[in-house]
Amino acid sequence: MKRNLLLSAVLLPSLLLSACQSGDSGDAHATLAVAHSNTSPGKAASPGVPIKYPEAVRGDLVEDYHGTKVADPYRWLEDPDSAATQAWVEAENQTTAAFLERIPARAAIKKRLTELWNYERFGLPRSGKSQYVFSRNDGLQAQAVVYTSEGLNGTPRVLLDPNTLSKDGTVALGSSNLSDDGRFLAYGVADGGSDWNIWRIRDVATGVDLDDTLRWIKFTTPAWDASASGFYYGRYAAPAEGQELAAVNYDQKLYYHKLGTSQDADQLVYERPDHKDWAFGPTVSEDGRFLMLEISQGTDPRNRVFYRDLTAPQGAVVELLTDFDANYSFLGNQGPVLWFFTNLDAPRGRIVAIDTENPARANWREIVGEAAETLSGVSIVGEHFVASYLKDARSLIKVFALDGKLVREVKLPGLGTASGFGGRRDSPETFYNFSSFNTPPSIFRYDVSSGESTLFKGPKLLFDPNEYTTEQVFFRSKDLTRVPMFLTYKKGLKQDGSNPTLLYGYGGFNQSMTPGFNPARIAWMERGGIYAVANLRGGGEYGEEWHKAGTKLQKQNVFDDFIGAAEWLIAKGYTSSPKLAIQGGSNGGLLVGAAITQRPDLFGAALPAVGVMDMLRFHKFTIGWAWTSDYGSSDNPEEFAALYAYSPYHRLRPGTCYPPTLVTTADHDDRVVPGHSFKFAAQLQYAQACDRPVLIRIDVRAGHGAGKPTAKLIEQYTDEMAFTLSALGEVIAR
Repeated sequence: MKRNLLLSAVLLPSLLLSACQSGDSGDAHATLAVAHSNTSPGKAASPGVPIKYPEAVRGDLVEDYHGTKVADPYRWLEDPDSAATQAWVEAENQTTAAFLERIPARAAIKKRLTELWNYERFGLPRSGKSQYVFSRNDGLQAQAVVYTSEGLNGTPRVLLDPNTLSKDGTVALGSSNLSDDGRFLAYGVADGGSDWNIWRIRDVATGVDLDDTLRWIKFTTPAWDASASGFYYGRYAAPAEGQELAAVNYDQKLYYHKLGTSQDADQLVYERPDHKDWAFGPTVSEDGRFLMLEISQGTDPRNRVFYRDLTAPQGAVVELLTDFDANYSFLGNQGPVLWFFTNLDAPRGRIVAIDTENPARANWREIVGEAAETLSGVSIVGEHFVASYLKDARSLIKVFALDGKLVREVKLPGLGTASGFGGRRDSPETFYNFSSFNTPPSIFRYDVSSGESTLFKGPKLLFDPNEYTTEQVFFRSKDLTRVPMFLTYKKGLKQDGSNPTLLYGYGGFNQSMTPGFNPARIAWMERGGIYAVANLRGGGEYGEEWHKAGTKLQKQNVFDDFIGAAEWLIAKGYTSSPKLAIQGGSNGGLLVGAAITQRPDLFGAALPAVGVMDMLRFHKFTIGWAWTSDYGSSDNPEEFAALYAYSPYHRLRPGTCYPPTLVTTADHDDRVVPGHSFKFAAQLQYAQACDRPVLIRIDVRAGHGAGKPTAKLIEQYTDEMAFTLSALGEVIAR
């Protein structure tokens, strides 16, 4: 199922959880020569050692929001290029580095993480006729390399190696799409972690790029036409010089690019200057007849659907679904009949058919009805619907005939996450990736006709997954809502309150936290730690009602769920407050910031990454305006009151003892601009009333997380793990 276009601009959890499931990118997120001891950690690394923080001038700026005076003393830190900000960044990084370098076991942690990361990883194959394209990382390569082969078992050859594009590995592949005939790969490259992509087209047979170069593209995937002579894509106007990483992104336009021509000659296909917040996700139907436009409005999962009949040379764009009342995702067609996933009148999803020649809602046909599980994705492969469901946040895959009759459930290797299942309607072959908290991703080939799964690619493990177990538990939140949580740990764990525990959460934008692999979590559990992932409201685990229960005026539910998870872990003897660390990235960084401002007594350490910390100004930078569908806006008086009540930057109170905190961000983050973390860290250091460290780690030549090279990932997880173990009073040998 194709997601709302601008959900790629959402505050994805990929940084610390999802994107690290493959170990390749940053959504996401040892037998370490480790010796458990009851003695105190060395003084140099102890949170009890006072730190002299860099000076940060407090301004006197105050703004009036609907009659409420709000101070913003660190507004100057929103300008990342000013001399004052750059001096502060350098001083903060020096302070943080000095602290981390004094932690005795940091070198041992890095060594073990490097060992764990060094395993072969593959991306899902994509096919065009007989040609296959897939990615592979041999272990510690900065970026995965793209290969192609003639036939599934043919000899692979390098098609595209991003590691040759920069010396430091910080130029990464962005979105890409293979033409249906397999002749061309349109691909984007992102520099230094930016969301901006520069697109090129590679001839698969020769491995050589065409002359075509396309710029000012983000949050879109190329949609090839049936003849592979060009593709449709969305792009923005070029931002003002010097504002590339901060300027607000509005007014996306849909273009058609014909191969062999300059971008200046691209045909404008569709625009809506009357709706600057609309974005256009193009898809060309497999038979080449329809250009489908899924029109998103910010990150709201609801959308509109328009289409153009490409068999009519001057065919107009037809506004098919205009009510903005639900999510609609185009799946395919049978002549003039279009199949869609939708959650209209079905919060957990269903499949319907709409006849373009008789499109009135009364004439729609339901093909697959709503189930008890949440329908999260559908594809059409081998004349079947392959439907991905979430059953209490873990994967369940069902295969249906095109008339909606259930054929079978797909047998999966265990409790985990299965993703992929793309393919063609005229071929029964599809591929899926399966992983869990203690098992790296393996790629399976699935024959839809026979129901047979066969292993295509699997990694050689540097640890024994059988030493670990995952259990799913349920707890009650503040309002008694039942919330699920995954716990993964080494077998033989004792519930005596002494276990170091890392609680991860996200809770937003309809994104589901499902089981996934991250080498850093194995290093944590080897140490005797528990890794907990709470499935908070605001996510998509139980459909749109679950999502809505954690948005706008109900956002506090998310924080209550997270705090409830922490209290449950303590009450059940898994851990205790001094041994409990919390972590989240992006929207999850906001979660951690809100949690420590509301319950500073509850946690032993906090790791907010690339978080949205100023809830009154987030919509004034890059794509931040799109998040108002989940957060609301300070421009609205009622929503301002809700935002101001939990905005982490504004809720920090001088005279409070906050837990040891390591804030992380990056200088090239043009998703959540680094000013959020800068301001929060400065205010937290000012407010801190005890000698627990509050530090900020600012990565350079990096962005929101996607495409981060392997070496940078290992460095970041090393610092986070060393800081956390030190803060929790854990001792590990050098």
